[in-house]
Formats: sequence, structure tokens, C-alpha cells
Amino acid sequence: MRVFLAGATGAIGRPLVAQLLQAGHEVVGTSRSPARAETLRSTGAEAVVLDAFDSAALRAAVLTAAPDVVVHQLTSLGGTLKPRRYDEWIATTNRLRTEVTPILLDAAYEAGAHRAIVQSVSFMLAFEGPPVGDETSPDARHEPPPFGPVVQANLAMESAVTAHAGLEGLVLRYGYFYGPGTSIGRGGQQYEDLRRRRLPIVGTGAGLFSLVHVDDAAAATVQALDHGTRGVYNIVDDEPAPKREWMPALAAAAGGKSPHHVPTWLARLAAGNFLPKMAEHQRGSSSFKARTELDWAPRYPSWRDGFTAPGALG
Repeated sequence: MRVFLAGATGAIGRPLVAQLLQAGHEVVGTSRSPARAETLRSTGAEAVVLDAFDSAALRAAVLTAAPDVVVHQLTSLGGTLKPRRYDEWIATTNRLRTEVTPILLDAAYEAGAHRAIVQSVSFMLAFEGPPVGDETSPDARHEPPPFGPVVQANLAMESAVTAHAGLEGLVLRYGYFYGPGTSIGRGGQQYEDLRRRRLPIVGTGAGLFSLVHVDDAAAATVQALDHGTRGVYNIVDDEPAPKREWMPALAAAAGGKSPHHVPTWLARLAAGNFLPKMAEHQRGSSSFKARTELDWAPRYPSWRDGFTAPGALG
């Protein structure tokens, strides 16, 4: 199968390219960086250097590639995340999802592709409800900024994908990535902050986080090439866990001490309301649908396995 992969050199793009090639697929990947494009070519994939916001260049690249499937993994999440500037940090990714997705989908259809697979996130459920939700659970679109607008951007993208008349659109709602090249991997921001004991547990630390190893997320994406149908799928491991459990485990895996605890009021002073609220009230997600319809199961069923497996964190 011929696959056009928009965003082929990011945290999930790199393992996804490797798995696609290993499975015998042809890959045409995009990157903004000529150096990363050369690295991509060295793996056996074709590479196109472009700015995804250049709609003419993006359309031309898709038409030239003539893919069977288009995969959208475009994000812009580099740099240090500063809690009080979360809206600035996520702004370009919001634009990639709302502005670029329709152009990419239309180009895919024009090029003769039959399916589109797009990256979204599982961690946008409403803060009220059962501890673990599924793809039909109420979302947090009505939360105040910065979280509400992020959820709205994701939902707009998801709607464009699943409603496209000419393509079978699948949305993969990934959990929090961990592993090589991610924030929760060796050298990543959260990993290093925990190792140095600079990232505290806020309040009760009861917010549930659904994580997924980046290699498992890539494997689910490969499965989605020819499994499943139009719709939304959560791609998460089997153990949603509160921060008070997984953060100390990650700190230990990184060779650090257990994180400090800070009261919620102090975290709000330092970081605003959004991230402290997630730390205490976020809900987990279920991947039952992906397991049954995509015929997918994570190599690391729990972050406990992934945090301790040799090399799994990078």
C-alpha cells in the first residue's frame, strides 16, 4: 500500500515510518527540515520538504505521491511547555488541525486515496462523569481557555475527517505518549523534570491519565490502514492511572527521587487553573473499540511495563 505521511519526522512519525516500511508499505513522508528529510530517505522512504501551511505545496505533494492512504500526524509541540503560556504553545498545532486538515483531505481525495487517518487526543473528556470514558463520552469543549478552545479545534478536525464524503476517515485519539522522542521519555521535558525533582504532584494527584507507548501508537496506526471503519478510536494502554501513581514510577525509572507534593492553591498561583484541574480531575479512556475493530493490542498493556522495559523510555 502507498502511504502519504504528513509529519513523518516527529515523535510518532519516526517509529511509524519504520513500522510501515517493515510491513511492506511504500511511504512518502513530509518534513519541514531538509536534514530530517535526508534522514527519512536513508530509511528507504521518499521525502518531501514543505511547510504544511503552504496549501499549494501540500496539495502538489499529495497529488504527486498518488497514495492509497493519507496519514495526518502534523503537530508543532517543540520547545519548553510553560503552563501559563499553554495557549501559545498549542496555537500552531490547533491551526494545523483546523486549517490544514481540510486541505489535506481534499488533496487526498483528488489524488485517488480511499482512506484518511488523522491524529487526535483522548484526553479531552469532560471532567465530570465515570472515571473512564469511551469515544462517545461527553467532551470538555465548554471549558474556559486554554483547554476549551483546544478541544474545539480537535473536534472540528475530527468532524472534517469523519464527514468527508469522498474518503473513509478514521480518527485515532492517542493517549499521552511516552517513550523515545517524547516528553515522557529519556531527555524529554517531563522525564527530566521528574528526574531532577522539579515536577510536583498537585493536590490529590487523582486525575487519571491514559498513556500509550509511542511504538504502540504507531502499531495501531499501521493496523488502521486496512482495519476499522469511519469513526473515532481511542489508542491508549489498559491502565489509566492517577498522577500520584505514574509520576513516582517514572521518577524512579529515571533514577530520581519521588516527586514533591504541592497544594492545589499554590499550583494555581504558579500555573493557572487549567493544568492543576487536569492533575486532579482528568478522566481516563478505554481502548476497547480499537482492540476489537482494529485488531490491535499494545505491546505494553500498562505504563508499568513500559517504564521498566529495557530501552522503552529511550
